[in-house]
Amino acid sequence: MAAALSRALKLPGKKGSELGEYDPLTQADSDDESEEDDLVLNYPRNGLGRDSCLGTGSSKLRGGRSGRLVGAEDGVQDDEEDEEEDEWRERLPSKSRQDRNDMKGVQYWSHRDSGGERKREDRGGPGALGGAGLGLHSSDEQKRMRVKNAIRSAFFLVPLVCATVVVLLCAFLIPCQKGDLEKRLQWEKALLSNVETGGVTPPALALWDVDGDSVEDVFLGVTEPTNETHTTQTYSAVALSAVSGQVLWKKVMSEAVMYIQCGLQYSTVPSPVCLLICKSYITAVNGTTGKKLWSSSIKSIESQAVLLPDLQGDSHPDLLVATLPADDKFDLSLTLISGETGALLGHPVPFNVTAQGTLIGPWLYETQQGVYYILFGLGNVKAISLRDIYFRATGKLPETQALRKKDSGWEGMKKDNFSSVIQIYSPRDHDQAKVLLPLVAGFGRNHNNLDTASNLDSTRSDWVLVYGGSIQLLLRQRNLRKKWTYKTTSIHSQPVAGHFNSDGVLDLFIQHSSNGVMKTLIIDGANGTRLWAAEFVCPQLRLETSAISTSTGQSAFLFWASDPIKAQKNVTKTTVSPDVAVAEPLIRKLYLLHPTYPTVLLELASTTDTAVTSAVSYQDHQKDASYITVSSRPTPGSVPSAWIVKSVSLRAAITKGQIVWIGDGSKTAGALKPAEVSKFFRRLTFRHQ
Repeated sequence: MAAALSRALKLPGKKGSELGEYDPLTQADSDDESEEDDLVLNYPRNGLGRDSCLGTGSSKLRGGRSGRLVGAEDGVQDDEEDEEEDEWRERLPSKSRQDRNDMKGVQYWSHRDSGGERKREDRGGPGALGGAGLGLHSSDEQKRMRVKNAIRSAFFLVPLVCATVVVLLCAFLIPCQKGDLEKRLQWEKALLSNVETGGVTPPALALWDVDGDSVEDVFLGVTEPTNETHTTQTYSAVALSAVSGQVLWKKVMSEAVMYIQCGLQYSTVPSPVCLLICKSYITAVNGTTGKKLWSSSIKSIESQAVLLPDLQGDSHPDLLVATLPADDKFDLSLTLISGETGALLGHPVPFNVTAQGTLIGPWLYETQQGVYYILFGLGNVKAISLRDIYFRATGKLPETQALRKKDSGWEGMKKDNFSSVIQIYSPRDHDQAKVLLPLVAGFGRNHNNLDTASNLDSTRSDWVLVYGGSIQLLLRQRNLRKKWTYKTTSIHSQPVAGHFNSDGVLDLFIQHSSNGVMKTLIIDGANGTRLWAAEFVCPQLRLETSAISTSTGQSAFLFWASDPIKAQKNVTKTTVSPDVAVAEPLIRKLYLLHPTYPTVLLELASTTDTAVTSAVSYQDHQKDASYITVSSRPTPGSVPSAWIVKSVSLRAAITKGQIVWIGDGSKTAGALKPAEVSKFFRRLTFRHQ
């Protein structure tokens, strides 16, 4: 009976009352069947040491009723099970049977002993002898466990509390950096000047990031008096931080600075290089420090610099400027300059353009065949290959093989084989050419920098030509043949390219003034039709409009004007009729137009200052832009007049802007909810084009 139960329970034997040696053979031949049965059957129910820490079984159970019942059941089935055991043992070899019994016994006692030890350890026992030092050891162990738990809790809670404090500081106590930046982007700085406010040439203005804060900084060429009588004056170039308006550097010049252009890159200079162009010399400076890199003496400079491909093979781009020739028989000269050292490349190349008028260009143009031409003129537009200019200046061909090529299509446009000049536009009926610009978004007088990316965009674009009262779009793929012509009255400002509709083609914003009325138009770049128009009281300004790329994919247009004429009846303040002389002081207003709401203008600012030049500086990280203006502000008495340089965050200005209805907008004002319009403008963000 005992053997059968041992096989069923995988308990091959038993251990004696004392935990000592174990002999499976002796256990199997034991005659004390009832005692063995009691031990094996009652162990799972009672375990070791139920009534004591050591225990050899359950003495109470063996002497009680349960023990007698188990013994009785064993007696009834003993004979039958002994026969089964004998048959099972006869089928197996004795050695194999003995080995298996040995292994089963070892496994059984191993599990039994380890289980007992774990129970004694959990109860604080010192070992096999159980509870000899239970109270003392248990108390020390509990103290150690409490210390460990306290340390673990501290390691968990301290970082959690620190993280919570940091989050609360960032959320409630530390000021928002974005809002702080918007405040810092709004600043005003006065630069003294002894020039009169009427009819002055605006100071040179350029934008470029030179201090690494991802915000385009401001470069100005200013004239300042040196004594109280204003009989002497100094000229200087000043770099201002676009974030705070602080002076980054200031460089004294011997002449007034006409143009400032930045973006040149030299391998020996980690910072961007800027050109300060005066009437008789050009100086290259480190854009970050203002330190002079080189200076080139060139007489009678008339234009900005044009960035050219490398002509000499020195791995540096070269430059070109338009100058007045020393010989009166010629009208204009083109002068080549080394971009690395500023040295002249050969001599100026003179031209007789047989016309008088506004200086056109010079511009670099790349044909479909990859051949470079220079576009220039005086009231007209001519072209000459860069290869021919370099050959006439130096007597040799360019070092780069790509610059030695000719475009047969363009060469066939020459009048004869003896001329190197190609005629693009000749004036008719006194309609002289006024403006020639590449059709590039964001391009303008103050955004004509010398970086490679901007230069590549302009040389491979279509072109816009303004002459008399007409605008023409010249296509690059047709060798600058016109695509369309839009006729209007005389145009006084430079067209600005931006996306008004959603066809992906740049449209043109233009304005012109007559009889005290300023008319603004937007022309479809795809076909030359009118998309939008409005009339305003003339602000007596000739200031370039700015087109800013927005998050909607379309452009927002910034321009200066007085009150809209058709909206005057809805304006509470008193305004003057357009056919009546405008009284001083005249209030000029800065408007923002977005194509989503063409009958709505957002008035961002108003002033009596006379703005003479402006530019837009982008802050891509903040999805914002700053509108920077240079204005003249007369001062009373003997105090010299001042140029006021002002920066305004557009997103901050929009939150304070006022909605103005134009055209038929007042009739549809009921359909457009002002709250929805204001929400749209406030969610507007700006990005670099």
